[in-house]
Amino acid sequence: MSLFQGINTSASALTANRLRMDTIASNIANAETTRANFVNGVWQPYRRKMVELSPKSGESFENLLQAAVGNVTGKNGSQGVRVTAIKEDETPFKLVYDPSHPDADKEGYVLMPNVDVMKEMVDMISASRSYEANITALNATKNMMMKALEIR
Repeated sequence: MSLFQGINTSASALTANRLRMDTIASNIANAETTRANFVNGVWQPYRRKMVELSPKSGESFENLLQAAVGNVTGKNGSQGVRVTAIKEDETPFKLVYDPSHPDADKEGYVLMPNVDVMKEMVDMISASRSYEANITALNATKNMMMKALEIR
């Protein structure tokens, strides 16, 4: 792998993790939003969103790992990740008893978003640490390039 491929790999991961953090922030901000989507004439709560990633090369993780270890030859195309989709979580909405809420039904229950703030915070920490790790890798690649120029 050339140094420029290392930069491209880190850059794609930084972009993907930034989008993950933005999506998680949106989930947390809408954790109490009961009127987000107007579907079939009825307001529905906000539905949690998740970012789906895949390798840029299209190869499976196992093939990329084996190529990195040297057991098989992999594609020498672009490395890194790309965002495949931002999908909505299909888990059911929470049903909360709150008869004073303006969106409560006849029995006093309110449909609340399927966002678990604690889970979102764990995902945010994971995305943040991945982002930091890729900054470290990018800086290491940059330092190797600088050392190569000094040797020349």
